[in-house]
Amino acid sequence: MAEQILYPAAGSKEEIYISILPQIKALVEDESDLIANLGNITAVLKEAFNHLWIGFYLVKSENELVLGPFQGSLACTRIRKGRGVCGTAWETAATQVVADVNAIPNHICCDARSRSEIVVPLVCDNKVWGVLDIDSDELGSFDNIDREYLERLCNEIISCKEYK
Repeated sequence: MAEQILYPAAGSKEEIYISILPQIKALVEDESDLIANLGNITAVLKEAFNHLWIGFYLVKSENELVLGPFQGSLACTRIRKGRGVCGTAWETAATQVVADVNAIPNHICCDARSRSEIVVPLVCDNKVWGVLDIDSDELGSFDNIDREYLERLCNEIISCKEYK
């Protein structure tokens, strides 16, 4: 088990992702407990990027996501399919990058400090089983670099074995 994650603190966003993704993979590959793995992933991402909120929502019924492991302030516990950025990512099975959450008519405000957001669906056998949600207190925090590496994290490291 890793006791610390090493990354270039003064590095670019991409350099940090390149550094932490293999470490996350090593951290979770021999652990079979989904909640433990998701918890450690949120801790690594929070430490590396210090975004306002980082967490997972898991599909618990046909129409509802339920809060899973997270790092940050209190969060919305349940999100309906199609509502807000998380519900939209679930419904469309596509990553959502929102530069200004206040410009989204159906945004769910769990923390008024949130200004921008990225949500990446977790997919197994063409079925979304959860989402990774990251909020920032700055406008326009997320870009194609975040999309690329977080999708890699969600598609390659958080594999179907986690879900099944």
